[in-house]
Amino acid sequence: MRSECVATHSGVQNPRVTPDPARLAPGSSWAGRRGHNDSTCRNIRPLNNFESPATDDEVHAAALQYVRKVAGTTKPSKANQEAFDRAVEETAHITRHLVDDLVTTVPPKDREAEAAKARARAQQRYAS
Repeated sequence: MRSECVATHSGVQNPRVTPDPARLAPGSSWAGRRGHNDSTCRNIRPLNNFESPATDDEVHAAALQYVRKVAGTTKPSKANQEAFDRAVEETAHITRHLVDDLVTTVPPKDREAEAAKARARAQQRYAS
């Protein structure tokens, strides 16, 4: 089943997602940008290796944030709603497979402890 999910989308190039070279920053190119990570949405939380596994709601929320970031909108137009919803569902589906299949050798993290660390970092970062 998983290989069918990936095979459906792998290798398909949609000309609508190739950026206009005029819109890229000066001196940059589209080549080699696949692994670029500077614009990852900060609201997407890590889902792997926590004491209680990620819930379907957490996976869906991460997928929704990702699709919003890629689409550049939080609320798609009526004309794009179906494509937007489909993208969220497909992204959640493949994310669930990824989270379920990842193997780790380190002990699972505690969600509360990680949240406390994040709050402490934020407090330091935004202290006046």
